[in-house]
Amino acid sequence: MSHVRIVDQTLRDGQQSLWGMRMQAGMCLPVAPLIDRAGYDTVDLVGSSMFEIMVRDAQEDPWAGLDMIAAAMPRSRIRAGTRNTGIVSMSVTPDALMDLWVATLCRHGVRSFWIYDVLHWNIAKTHRMAKVAKEFDAQVVAALMFTDSPVHTDAFYAEKAKLLGGSGDVDRLILYDTAGVLTPARCRTLIPAIQAACPGRELEIHCHNTIGIAPLTYLEAIGLGIDIIHTCSRPLANGASLPSVEVTLRNLKLGGHSHDIDASVLAPIAQNFEEVAQAAGFPVGVPNEYDIALFEHQIPGGMTGTLRNQLEKQGMADRLPDVLREVALVRRDMGYPGMATPFSQLVGTLAVMNVINGERYRTIPDEVVQYACGHYGAPVAPIDGDLLDRIMATPRAKELRGTEPTQRSVAELKAEFGGDISDEDLLLRSLIAQPFIDKMKAAGAPARDFRRYNDPVLDKVAKLMTAATARNLEIASGDFRLNLKR
Repeated sequence: MSHVRIVDQTLRDGQQSLWGMRMQAGMCLPVAPLIDRAGYDTVDLVGSSMFEIMVRDAQEDPWAGLDMIAAAMPRSRIRAGTRNTGIVSMSVTPDALMDLWVATLCRHGVRSFWIYDVLHWNIAKTHRMAKVAKEFDAQVVAALMFTDSPVHTDAFYAEKAKLLGGSGDVDRLILYDTAGVLTPARCRTLIPAIQAACPGRELEIHCHNTIGIAPLTYLEAIGLGIDIIHTCSRPLANGASLPSVEVTLRNLKLGGHSHDIDASVLAPIAQNFEEVAQAAGFPVGVPNEYDIALFEHQIPGGMTGTLRNQLEKQGMADRLPDVLREVALVRRDMGYPGMATPFSQLVGTLAVMNVINGERYRTIPDEVVQYACGHYGAPVAPIDGDLLDRIMATPRAKELRGTEPTQRSVAELKAEFGGDISDEDLLLRSLIAQPFIDKMKAAGAPARDFRRYNDPVLDKVAKLMTAATARNLEIASGDFRLNLKR
């Protein structure tokens, strides 16, 4: 029997999968002290796309929000995640900005990083960023991004595990399954292969419960020696997200395993997020049915809604099954890239374009050209010959072929914005357009709480307060009297 440690994904991957990264600081601050007391090994909190959403959609300063949450969880090790080649859009970010991202997050209280490269090609970049994190005594977890394909064999992952985990700047490896297609049967061969390639290195496992098999996979992994698993609070678990911590603890107990989680705090944490979801109109996670088609397209659960929205804009929502079938074909044609950012988006976008256009690969996005030209690293398997010919015939490919992504220093990047800006502002300006940042700054400090109820009367009062210019306002109706003063 094992003593199992748990990484909490409620505030990062849970809300990313179900709420589209729209969790504001005030939505979790009321229960942050409870999360801090829960006994989690690590609390995952930060991703660059979440910063972008906070600024653009919520007009909230993500640096201030991070500081507020970190201060409320002084006992917790807070984690951030990042690609080793990019934080800005789907393209490749200069190395200097990547290193600045890690260092600046460390200065704001982050003490753990999981770093990934979907192609498992730019491993030297992972180690370079790990060294930056180590300057701040932060933990580094290097990711093995799981996908099921003819080329992603046990031997493939064992080789990558040896390269990633063979250095002292990486503390742990993580087997990361975005699509939820890692089965217990595959674990029985894959996990021992990774362990043999990297003996003594701790291994975490992160599985989305997209088709309901993740809890079974976790139990199998624990039996094979992995004792660090990832879960979410129930309202932000299941569906496109990860297994719930509540069911996981029950499974651990029935399996004879122990853990450090204080279960008494889980109900009030869940209640907080249920109330936030109801007030904000966000979904709560429910288990999905087992759908074998997922093993073909391997689209992460949260992306299905994005694909549906793209089709709805074209009046083609009924074509989603066609798009999912096309995703499987595009994924094969592109050389089986792992279905995580940026390649899940690139494969999905190409599939939608193919269905909408009625012709395969008539339109080739710029990022796909960059991929074919090696800017992200070498494809895991060869790109289909016909597709490669179409890509290389584009004017953009002629510009990019034989080139490498532009590398600029922090000073050069700051000079583009006038030079005299903070590291935090440089990162934000690299992520998002200035008008959105101006609106965010005008909105003031992040709220420390979130209204948990919808009341049409209060909504009308709020509108009155906005419209009225007088210093005093009196409303009378029968025995009811309301006085408002500025």
